[in-house]
Amino acid sequence: MSKRFEEVRAKFLDAWGNMGVTWGIGRTMAQIHGLLMTAEKPLSTDDVMRELAISRGNANTNLRALAGWGIVRRVRRPGDRKEYFESEKDTWTMLCTVARERKRREIEPVIKSLESCLREAERAPAAFRERLESLLDILKAVDLLMGQLAQQQTNSVLPKLLKVFRQ
Repeated sequence: MSKRFEEVRAKFLDAWGNMGVTWGIGRTMAQIHGLLMTAEKPLSTDDVMRELAISRGNANTNLRALAGWGIVRRVRRPGDRKEYFESEKDTWTMLCTVARERKRREIEPVIKSLESCLREAERAPAAFRERLESLLDILKAVDLLMGQLAQQQTNSVLPKLLKVFRQ
């Protein structure tokens, strides 16, 4: 690979890592995802370690987490004992998978907690209950939107959303 390509890829992986941090995931996890997303072929743990200069434990932990999110798949090569990993290449499918997982892991548990708090707070001050109800309404709307997004098979939603926001 050319030196220029290596520089551009390093810049991309740094940017992807920074974005991951702002979204609440580790920099290394995001960089591994970016590396796999831009790799032409599946990479082994050793490949990931070498490319990002990280430890085996760090690579393994983050690869498993990415696989748990459904945006990285394990791949086996016949006759090779190593595990290889590849990322979902279709960005729309990846976005839908992340939306589905964020909904399941983050939004749904908070909704359940707020509903429980509201049931238990029947004698709480009205202002407190109103704030919880308002938060719950917003979270349910976000949950509905993320559920709709996660179910889309094609990128038909994005142009519609952009049209709404550009008005």
